[in-house]
Amino acid sequence: MSAVKWLRVRPTRTCVPDFFIIFLPYFNLWTTLSHLKDMASSNYSLKVNRELLDPNFESYRLSLDAIPTYNIELDAAVEEVKLKDTQYTLEHVRAFGMYNYLHLDPWYEDSVLFVDCKGRVLSLTVTLDTALCKPREVYRITPDSSRCEDRLCASLSFTSATWAALSDGAGRLHLLRTGKRGDSSHVKWEPLFSEDMEEPFTILHSISHVQDGVHTMEVLLLRIQKDPQETKGSGFSVSLEWITVANTAGHGQEKKYEVKKRRALRGKSVPHYAAVEPQGKGLMVASEKPFSFTHVDGRPVELPDPEPMEVEKTDPIYFWQQTAEDITVCVRMPEGVTKEEVQFRLTADNIRLGVQGFPPLLEGQLFASVDPEASAWIIKNDKSLEVTLQKRTEGPMWSELVMGDKRGENVMSDEQAALIHERLTFLTSEDLNGNPDRDKPPCNSQELEDCDGFPEDSSSLTHFDGESLKPTKVVNLGSNQYLFTVDGNPSEMPCFCLRHDVDALVWQPRPDQPSNMWEHIATFNALGYVQASKRDKKFATCAPDFSYASLCECLRRTFIYRQPSPVETVLFNRKQGRQVGQVAKQQVASLDSDKPILGFRATNERLYILTSSNLFVLKVNNN
Repeated sequence: MSAVKWLRVRPTRTCVPDFFIIFLPYFNLWTTLSHLKDMASSNYSLKVNRELLDPNFESYRLSLDAIPTYNIELDAAVEEVKLKDTQYTLEHVRAFGMYNYLHLDPWYEDSVLFVDCKGRVLSLTVTLDTALCKPREVYRITPDSSRCEDRLCASLSFTSATWAALSDGAGRLHLLRTGKRGDSSHVKWEPLFSEDMEEPFTILHSISHVQDGVHTMEVLLLRIQKDPQETKGSGFSVSLEWITVANTAGHGQEKKYEVKKRRALRGKSVPHYAAVEPQGKGLMVASEKPFSFTHVDGRPVELPDPEPMEVEKTDPIYFWQQTAEDITVCVRMPEGVTKEEVQFRLTADNIRLGVQGFPPLLEGQLFASVDPEASAWIIKNDKSLEVTLQKRTEGPMWSELVMGDKRGENVMSDEQAALIHERLTFLTSEDLNGNPDRDKPPCNSQELEDCDGFPEDSSSLTHFDGESLKPTKVVNLGSNQYLFTVDGNPSEMPCFCLRHDVDALVWQPRPDQPSNMWEHIATFNALGYVQASKRDKKFATCAPDFSYASLCECLRRTFIYRQPSPVETVLFNRKQGRQVGQVAKQQVASLDSDKPILGFRATNERLYILTSSNLFVLKVNNN
């Protein structure tokens, strides 16, 4: 049985039922029960927290409140690296052409860093907006650009509160002991590890942990390399390298750090999101095209059979049928099972059904609410269990019984199949306007707006086990477009934001919770639709406390979208005739600069915007 299942993520506000009829052979229940534990580890989908959704959200109201903006002129220009003629692919543009040159220190509030053209790592920590000082130097990269023709931009990652990882853009990795950073610290960073990694790279993520009493650091590198095997495409492939560096000195000796393990992954698209788990136990990657491990310490890894990545055709655990009023579920049971051995629990939104001594046959959140008092179950002919669920809302048809559970089969009646066939007849009609609603014109794709579209490629979110290097969970993100990554809590993995229908949902990885590995923790109403309408958008981010989200264009303009907040005056919705208690505000700021925006970061109180010659600080919140 495969360890991986492909699962689609349900949109938050709309759902188009998938109607299909599949005839499957009779199944052996005892065999199915024996495999349930294996299936439970891989049968997973992103679970939307409905309490964080606002179906009544109307729109953002433009606020003309001024945003205090402070300008710091830089002594030297930011080290911006232009792409060369040899770096012509879309992946080069995504990885390096759209690089964010400003780095936010998640361990210290309102502290940002960048690298200038002199190789200086400059740090700015803001405590008082009206008394901003010049960024101070904390480290200097030794100039050695002549040895590398395909030099990339320098990149920085904060490994812990006292360590950082730095790439010089020419292929050398530095691990720096920074001490406690922030405004009160003026200690220069000390390099305790510096090694040439052969080819230029950028750092995607790094962490620090103690393993068996040994201080260990995990660093994730990104490269785009020429691939001789890539004959049909651009000739390049995307490489991720996961490096483990550990202190090899004995107790009481001077610290000495060495590379202990190198693991290489290869794919064909730049990942939207890539991060190492705490303690280095695994890796998470979100990308348009899948990645797989190819080498460990220079030795080839046996590539897994691609077949396990497909949906495995397994016999259904249960069958279900529906009408406009109720749901009937039939589960095959072992002979001789008594009602005392049946474990059944039902609430308005959840169901749990199983046999004593076995994992649950059916468990999870129902597609829609039911009436527990009007629902019942019965054992029929000592061979099957039949459950009747009364829909709380009559009419709407369910596209699945339990959200994310693909182990059941929907059996439609002849009447339902005939009705669906009639509704889909226009798809094969010779009439150009085969729409059964003759009074309504057919859909014209040319009238759709850009923000109504979805990416053509189907992205996936994959969790790799650090020991076996095999994927343990794969979530098919479908049309749930990746928007941005944000560090909410520096001691946890970075969060990522996906578009769900019109909204933008923030997900927090929980690798220590296999049953809820990605938790929905925040929602930005309608931001998915709004950001798609910004054709000149370059960067997107949000505050670590999720109080606001922000987008910036390539030049000047920044848009701020605040979470709904109570209004001081009484407002009424004229169309609905109801009082409005909360309003979500939108603000627009325009920078006094004609230089392209190179960096864009947000804290709970401020936005930081970097150009080649200026660092702008926008006071967004007064906390």
